Amino acid sequence: MRHALRFRQVHLDFHTSPLIENIGGDFDKNQWQEALKEGHVNSITCFSKCHHGLSYHPTKVGKQHPHLSFDLLRAQFEAAKEISVNVPIYISAGYDEIGTNSHPEWCEMPYGAGRLIESPRYRNLCFNSPYLDYLCEQIREVVELFPEADGIFLDIISQSQCCCKWCLEVMEKNGLDVDKEADRKKCAMIALESYYQKTTEASKSTRGDMPVFHNSGNIQRGNRDVLKYFSHLELESLPTGGWGYDHFPISAKYSMNLPYDFLGMTGKFHTTWGEFGGYKHPNALRYECAAMLAYGAKCSVGDQLHPSGKMDESTYKLIGQAYSEVEAKEPWCDNVESVADIGLLSVAAANEIGQADVHDEAADTGAGRILLEGHFLFDVLDLEMDFSKYKVLVLPDEVKINSELKAKLDDYLANGGRLFLTGQSGLAEEGKGFVLDVGAEWYGQSEYQLDYILPRKKLRPSFVDSPLVMYLPSQRIKVTSGKSLGDVYDPYFNRTVEHFCSHQHAPARPEASGFDCGVRKGNIVYLAHPVFKIYRGLGAVAYKDYLIDTIRLLLKESAIEVNLPSTGRVTLMHQPAHNRYVLHLLYANTISRGSPMELSNGKASIEVIEELLPLCDIEVKLRLNMKISKVTLEPQGQEVAFTVKDNGLNLKIAKFTCHQIVVLHYSN
Repeated sequence: MRHALRFRQVHLDFHTSPLIENIGGDFDKNQWQEALKEGHVNSITCFSKCHHGLSYHPTKVGKQHPHLSFDLLRAQFEAAKEISVNVPIYISAGYDEIGTNSHPEWCEMPYGAGRLIESPRYRNLCFNSPYLDYLCEQIREVVELFPEADGIFLDIISQSQCCCKWCLEVMEKNGLDVDKEADRKKCAMIALESYYQKTTEASKSTRGDMPVFHNSGNIQRGNRDVLKYFSHLELESLPTGGWGYDHFPISAKYSMNLPYDFLGMTGKFHTTWGEFGGYKHPNALRYECAAMLAYGAKCSVGDQLHPSGKMDESTYKLIGQAYSEVEAKEPWCDNVESVADIGLLSVAAANEIGQADVHDEAADTGAGRILLEGHFLFDVLDLEMDFSKYKVLVLPDEVKINSELKAKLDDYLANGGRLFLTGQSGLAEEGKGFVLDVGAEWYGQSEYQLDYILPRKKLRPSFVDSPLVMYLPSQRIKVTSGKSLGDVYDPYFNRTVEHFCSHQHAPARPEASGFDCGVRKGNIVYLAHPVFKIYRGLGAVAYKDYLIDTIRLLLKESAIEVNLPSTGRVTLMHQPAHNRYVLHLLYANTISRGSPMELSNGKASIEVIEELLPLCDIEVKLRLNMKISKVTLEPQGQEVAFTVKDNGLNLKIAKFTCHQIVVLHYSN
């Protein structure tokens, strides 16, 4: 049975040094409850054990914080429950400084390392070591003390290529070679599988329906095997904490097609976790929570409790401004289904990129940004998902097509599907050319570090009629039975010590190279460059225009057309239980303020939302399969006039700020 989440949650960090005294000394039940009411909070995740390895309740397994004189978790739990606020319980799994100090041999030992590197940071524990048994004892103790808890949140779930003595034993037992990276990764997967099995069993030891979430900071696309251990998903994505504003939409658009309720997790901080005294502008939090609703998620805001146990009043006033709006919008945001024209097949999922390599998602990120900025309706897919419901399938830059995927794509195309391929996507893994008939011959990867393209007139950016530089090497193709989308122009030479020109790269030769920048044959379009990675890295408007126009070659008739600026966002959901479609319009102007500076958790350069500027005269055209009887703006309850013309429903929104829900009602 699907575990249903509440809409307005707080994740209350409490990683508190043993050097700090008077822990929880200022906790007051009434002040706690008033803060939750001020914040319109209906679920708060509270701490059993933090990264320091300290417990905030009496424990026979671990160690209670030395300066805590009472059962703080129990006091928080009962105070929240008294006002009908849910309380999931947090347990740090991957970090435990009590464990690492007592048993340094439990720490992960990197390959080739002779000793642990000392630094002011938490150290990862190895799940192949006896630490896992210790952790499971702690989990069992918590669920016995709090059988009525609203879930168990286990944090820092990862495993590196550890070479501790227990991992060496696992590798020897399984015939793995410690000197081979692939075998060390297999050992790490064995450790993770053992972790998932044992901790989930421990979490459910008193209640078979206990919700459990394992947090790795990212939902790994395509790794369905571990999801059987999850009751729901929490998408950690703090825009100002290093994730950026385009990370959450991609993660959410993947999660929408999984059989789990999910929430988005941002923070109240200006930077990220562990920032005391940092506050983002209330308008930023309003936008971030509105975006969670627009992408089908429930909401969670991260906070960190002061060691005194007193709730920060400024924080809950800040959260309350966003959550009061969420509360008013909930009826139109629960039990929704995504409506999409395009399926974006994730490189991370298709190529089975591991959890340790999730940073290598430039193609996914670039493609997601293009689709968001082009106001396309899209979902993010893995190999197990249904391709047939999408008008266009996008395979960005690096998707490896094995025999199983080839068969699935053949079936998709045979049933009228349309395919958009770029870069190495569509090439045989053995380097033998295309696995699909794209209407062109392949001549290998270009020898040039960069080259230039001049697309045909219809696909060129409106302000470019000369060769446009492309900063990554192309695949060399010559059109045969397809239609060329434009020419490639080579530079005079690559930039080397012996050959260089000006400050960056050599200009384009005057004559075309004889190779094509793209080709279309029937329902397949192929572009020769890794265009999405290039856009992710450089963000040039010329690339955006080129890509959007090329995608529209295939997507003849989209479900929606809207005149939002590129920074605007649009999603369309279906609420079949209520006979209505729910259109979300979003807009905020993000500003990059400050240059990257060194923080305790690395370098940070932060996008800020301050002003929320109104948009006026937003024109929307929708093509839906249902006959719409009424259109309303919600939660205002205001009816909107519309017309039906050329197989489309047309309406205009006079003005909105930040977020507007437009509900399209139909009768069966």
